Amino acid sequence: MTNRDQFMVISKDDMRKRGWEQLDFIIISGDSYIDHPSFGTAVIGRVLEDAGYRVGIIAQPDWKSKGDFMKLGKPRLAFLVTAGNMDSMVSNYTVNKRRRRTDAYSPAGKAGKRPDRATIVYCNRLRESYHDIPIILGGIEASLRRFAHYDYWDDKVRRSILFDSRADLLVYGMGERQIVEIAENLDSGLEIKYIRHIPGTCFVVKDKDELYGYQEIYSYEEVKTDKKKYAEAFMVQYNEQDPVRGSIIIQKHGDRYLVQNPPALPLETERLDLVYSLPFQRDYHPVYEKDGGVPAIEEVKYSITMSRGCYGACSFCALTFHQGRIVTSRSKESINEEADRIIRDPGFKGYIHDLGGPTANFRGPACNKQLSKGACKERQCLFPVPCKNLKVDHSEYLDILRSLREKEGVKKVFVRSGLRFDYIMADPDDSFFKELCEHHVSGLLKVAPEHVVPELLNLIGKPDNTVFESFRKKFYEINGELRKEQYLVPYFISSHPGSTLESAVELAEYLRDIKHIPEQVQDFYPTPGTLSTTMYYTGYDPRTMKEVYVPRTEEEKRMQRALLQYTYPENYGLVYKALKILGREDLIGYHKKALIRPER
Repeated sequence: MTNRDQFMVISKDDMRKRGWEQLDFIIISGDSYIDHPSFGTAVIGRVLEDAGYRVGIIAQPDWKSKGDFMKLGKPRLAFLVTAGNMDSMVSNYTVNKRRRRTDAYSPAGKAGKRPDRATIVYCNRLRESYHDIPIILGGIEASLRRFAHYDYWDDKVRRSILFDSRADLLVYGMGERQIVEIAENLDSGLEIKYIRHIPGTCFVVKDKDELYGYQEIYSYEEVKTDKKKYAEAFMVQYNEQDPVRGSIIIQKHGDRYLVQNPPALPLETERLDLVYSLPFQRDYHPVYEKDGGVPAIEEVKYSITMSRGCYGACSFCALTFHQGRIVTSRSKESINEEADRIIRDPGFKGYIHDLGGPTANFRGPACNKQLSKGACKERQCLFPVPCKNLKVDHSEYLDILRSLREKEGVKKVFVRSGLRFDYIMADPDDSFFKELCEHHVSGLLKVAPEHVVPELLNLIGKPDNTVFESFRKKFYEINGELRKEQYLVPYFISSHPGSTLESAVELAEYLRDIKHIPEQVQDFYPTPGTLSTTMYYTGYDPRTMKEVYVPRTEEEKRMQRALLQYTYPENYGLVYKALKILGREDLIGYHKKALIRPER
């Protein structure tokens, strides 16, 4: 059996079978080990293996003692620490701060296998176990908590995670470039304290005089006590997240400075193709078979990631902070090769569940200048209206979809990643829209207009509702021509900053008029690294520094959510109370415009 036919090392027995006495890197992960390119631990491990390094994985270690952290011995170069594919607090708690009962990234979906603030807990255990070994952070939790940040669960501003974890270096964003360069530096004998030159990394220094060409933002001490300064500091961070024009940012914490180097360049097509060609086993490790497997593999096992990055500018999304605004994609050949591997899988039933990415219908940079000059600092590509320089073209994506659905053994190729309906409407050629409806919708097409109130859409970063209405009308017209009975499932958000009871009622009236009651409503969840979270914490829109109303009480949030599902019997009392508070008794009655009937 070759290494191409193996999972990565998880035990001393695995090391012995390969004749290895010591590993170069050990990855500590808050997720189960799933060897699939949708999981960061597997990607970084495979990339390092491909570069010639010996890698082991300790997945979901018992954090209550040092034992699990020492089971593979001391690595030659460094420990790599990640909380997993999600922030550990989001994994562990609902938006109402109640502990979740399930965890899709754990064996059998059972909760409780990762600690709160996993990155910090794991690092501190490693420091207890090995005092002098380099520790490098990565993954979404570290990436979005690299600056002083508002923490929803503590309801306060926390320090950069580099300080609380006591790690040596932080890799942010998609880390393939950074981790290989870091490995080469460590392997050449350079001490980690001198690795300060790599884009897409953060580190800590005592003296800022050794730095140059930086922007200094308000300190941790200032942003934790002054909300305006927090908003202003965030906006500098947000504007500089560009690999072409971004600058070094520093932020003082006590007597030391957090330093963020500019973002790493996104992987070009050839290198992205290489990553996805690595020998992923495309399944959870067999050690989890006794538990019934790991649920997180189910949605992605027969899905294909086509692209990275997003220029959609949704305020509540952290993609700008993590993957960036410059979209890069894999080649048609690479995507077809992965499809062929999927087709050969014994469990494949003929359905490719998704061909997409952060936004499925973005295939490349928004315009030609992004790769040479970077994304615009003060303008967005799609919002509030598409930029005149935006390249609107679905032809390449459509060509790939056609090639996949023509493969022997493929019955259907679905598109389930988010689609930007405003980008579809900006395309004068309807070919993609028609073939999407004809071949790639599973009866229900999910899109995210988010709301209908113009002022709120402006805060959210979505187009005026007239654009969604045009899309909705065209969707049903196309399906009528195709004689297909398919439906739109629009997603809406409640309690986003700027949302009032009045705006929730306006959305409820819209839902009444289009005869749609959402089965799911997305409550706004303030996670680190987003514009919306900054609005939530500070009460300011950091782009304009204008004040923003924020629904904060549990009762108001429940009323806003209930209004979006006003027909549900269990919501009657909340809807009735909201309408009475607003003096909207005109919406209580038996007439066709009423939301609810009178109280009995």
